[in-house]
Amino acid sequence: MNKSHLVAYVAGELQTSRLQAARLVDTVLAGIRDGLQRDQSVTLSGFGTFEVKARKERVGRNPQTGDPIKIAAGRRVGFRVGKALKESV
Repeated sequence: MNKSHLVAYVAGELQTSRLQAARLVDTVLAGIRDGLQRDQSVTLSGFGTFEVKARKERVGRNPQTGDPIKIAAGRRVGFRVGKALKESV
């Protein structure tokens, strides 16, 4: 399922237009994004938790030459599946 499928699903469930559903989906995604940008975890009960995780600097390898390369430290978004979602799948 992609975003347009999700919008169509929401529109059907709420019996509203696709435009209204798209605004709703965009607003929810923006809220999740804003929380993560503030280094907050975003928990949706029964679904899961989005959180920002720090990655340490590490050494990798260039796949073409095999030479070691430094991979910079950074941040990534992680997702932990909630119990209810895990049990339903």
